[in-house]
Amino acid sequence: MLDLRPLNTLADYFVICSSDNERQLKAILEAIDERMSTELGREARVEGTADTGWVLLDYGDVVVHIFSIALRDFYRIERLWSKATPVVVVQ
Repeated sequence: MLDLRPLNTLADYFVICSSDNERQLKAILEAIDERMSTELGREARVEGTADTGWVLLDYGDVVVHIFSIALRDFYRIERLWSKATPVVVVQ
C-alpha cells in the first residue's frame, strides 16, 4: 500500500497486489469488494476483468490494483509511484 497524499489529489492510497491465476485474481477482487461494501458501505468503480490480468477498484480515496504476476512485472506501477511512501509491504 502506497501513501499518495503528499503527491497528488488523485487518491490517498494505492493498494497493489498480484495473483498467480485468473481464479485467484477474481477471488481477491470479490473479497475486497465485499468487505468494502459490507463494512464501510463503499461501492467501487471497476475497470478491467479478471481474465485480462488487471482489475482496478476505485473507492475514491483508495484505489486497488490487482494484477496478474506478468502484468504487474510489465507495468511496474510501484516504480511509477516511487516517491510515494510505502505504508504496508508484504512479499
